Amino acid sequence: MQIVIIGSGNVAYHMAKAFVLNKIPLAQIFGRNEEELNKISEELKIPVSTQTLEDADVYFICVSDNSVEAVSKIITKKEALVAHTSGSISKEILAGEYRKSSFYPLQTFSKSKELDYSKIPFFIEAENENDQKTLFEIASKISRNVMESTYNKRKYIHLTAVFACNFVNHLFSRAKEISDSQEIPFEYFLPLIDETVQKIHEIDPKSAQTGPAVRNDKRILELHEQLLKDESLEIYKTMNHSIQKMYEL
Repeated sequence: MQIVIIGSGNVAYHMAKAFVLNKIPLAQIFGRNEEELNKISEELKIPVSTQTLEDADVYFICVSDNSVEAVSKIITKKEALVAHTSGSISKEILAGEYRKSSFYPLQTFSKSKELDYSKIPFFIEAENENDQKTLFEIASKISRNVMESTYNKRKYIHLTAVFACNFVNHLFSRAKEISDSQEIPFEYFLPLIDETVQKIHEIDPKSAQTGPAVRNDKRILELHEQLLKDESLEIYKTMNHSIQKMYEL
């Protein structure tokens, strides 16, 4: 089976690395960013190109959501199976006469961060049973957690991921702004962050909630509000309101 990955960003890099580490042959990585492609090729020993797209049985499109439709038009082989890796768009956005599918890895990807690919959940959607089986077999060589999914369910998976990852990381950034403003090393907060994350491996997040909002400690809430301004103050008020509403305080 000939497999090609299209893209040169974080997802494309990690997909390619996961394939190589699990001995899934890749015919090529194709993309626009020659510098990034060359870095990937040098590390993973995979042929790359910015000009000629290899003939393949399966193409994985690993680009930003806004680019998926346009990129999908460069694939002209009608007999191919084409999968995008987005969590929030349907497989029907793929603009070709080939067989369409999605191959969604539920993880946050950065090139500089090593990952244990065996723990990453993959959600598979295809037009027919044979293609579903093909993608399931590929994903199962990489990960222990592979599930079939519909587009409707995948939308909610991605939405959950935004709350659990992107929003939380933004709060880390806001927290670091506060600690930096007082010349407090942010590293001092890492054990607290680690324990918070580790705790929800054992306790339901709702049961694990602590802090002044769930205690309805109005004195502390007011004190904190006096220390904040602008977006951070609005975030603080919104988060506390949400916590108190959840616990009916």
